[in-house]
Amino acid sequence: MKNVASFIVIALFCTIGYAQNGPKIEFAAQDNTIDYGKISKGDNGVRSFEFTNTGDAPLLITGAESTVSSIVVTKPADAVMPGKKGKIDVKYNMVTGPIRKTITVETNAVNYPDGRVALKIKGEVL
Repeated sequence: MKNVASFIVIALFCTIGYAQNGPKIEFAAQDNTIDYGKISKGDNGVRSFEFTNTGDAPLLITGAESTVSSIVVTKPADAVMPGKKGKIDVKYNMVTGPIRKTITVETNAVNYPDGRVALKIKGEVL
């Protein structure tokens, strides 16, 4: 009987977690990662993370930044309405060598802890 009660409680908590209302952000890039591949230094270094608001409320991107100065991040200025798409542009300063960087995006999305999403870029500049 204890096991049945425990199972019901766990199932209830899982259901509540999936039934969250509010904005939800889903990125098109697999694992929230863009692979530049092997590129030349002459490339402009701009790539875009495309996303969709799959929730039922407006999605706000309140911040998007990298810890390194070699990346410039441009986020949408306006809220993204439910069902609509948006993009976050990333410009990497083409420094020769491997690319392994993370961009932290702050949102009001309910499907990520504290609304913070880690986006990653990888590749190699020849």
